[in-house]
Formats: sequence, structure tokens, C-alpha cells
Amino acid sequence: MHYTHGRARFAARTLVVPAALGTLLMGAPLAAAHTDLDSSTPVAEASLAEVPESVTLTFSDPMDQKYAKVAVTSPDKQVVSQGTPQVDGKRVTIALDPRASAGEYSVGYRVVSADGHPVSGSYTFTVQTQKASPSPTASASEAPTDPSKPPAPAAGAPAAAASDGSPGLSTAAVTTAGVLLAAGATGYILFRRKRVSRDD
Repeated sequence: MHYTHGRARFAARTLVVPAALGTLLMGAPLAAAHTDLDSSTPVAEASLAEVPESVTLTFSDPMDQKYAKVAVTSPDKQVVSQGTPQVDGKRVTIALDPRASAGEYSVGYRVVSADGHPVSGSYTFTVQTQKASPSPTASASEAPTDPSKPPAPAAGAPAAAASDGSPGLSTAAVTTAGVLLAAGATGYILFRRKRVSRDD
């Protein structure tokens, strides 16, 4: 009789232990659950035309502002993230310096969810070579001239001809003409005197 009761207790134990293990296993997924990065802006391996204003990480659980750490480095390994990350529920956003150069950027993060789960990781995106800025406008000295207008005279150039189109008289020509006129007037006066004296 005692032997029968011992077998009954053994059978009960063999049934209770698996049931307890089953209960623990059912609760295991909940205890092992952890926070994941669901999405990001820009996305991993993205190719952009210019440096974005910010990087936003979206997680599967709400984040803790106190433990949110995000850093973005430029192609020359300089930190271009500005200020502290801003947490809005599941989203963590960090501003970037828009003056950063083109190339491959690296985003590194380490955050802790509101229920205490830490999350860390990294990814990269690329900013393409920016277009060259347009050349400055030509200066006034390089501006094309209007073919309908005559070119301006150079500095020190002789004065232009008279407005009626006839060439201007030089100083030597004017002097010669004055001498000839004076000689002619003198000869005319002498001629008149000789003629008067003959008549007398």
C-alpha cells in the first residue's frame, strides 16, 4: 500500500514539473523582448544630393531623453552633429551642420528605451559631390562693346577733327598764312606809293 502511494507521488511530480516549465517558456518571449531600430532618415546606404538638415532614428519602443546618444561624422572624420538629440516618443533626432563636405557619413547611436532596454548600432549614407557654383559675371572692362558705337578715344590721344568734317589747321599753317598776308599788304602799299609819285 505504501508502495502504491509512492508511485502516485512520483507521477504527480512528473506532471507538475513539465507544466511549470511550459509556463516559463510561454513567458520567455516577453522577458527576452528588446528594442530595435525600425527605420531611419536618411536610410542606410542612401545617396543624397546635399547634406540633410538632420538625422532621425525611429525605434520600436519609446526612448529615454536622458540616455539618448547620437553622433554623425563627416568623410574627414569630423563630428557634424549639433546639439543634443531630441526625443519624441519613439523618434530620436539630431541636427547636422549644413556646411559639411560631400562624401560618406557615419551615424552611430546608443539609446535606452523607457523600460530600460539599451540599443546601439551604426550605419552610413553618402552625399554626392555638390555642383560647382556659377562663375561671377564679367566685369565692366570685360563686357562686350556695342558695334554700333565708335570706340572711346584712348587717354592722351589728339583732339578729334572739326565738327564739320574738315581737318583742323595746325599752328605752323596759321603762322605761315599770317606772314604771307602781311607781306602782301606791305607790297600793295609800296606799289600805291610809287604810282602816286609817278602821277605827280
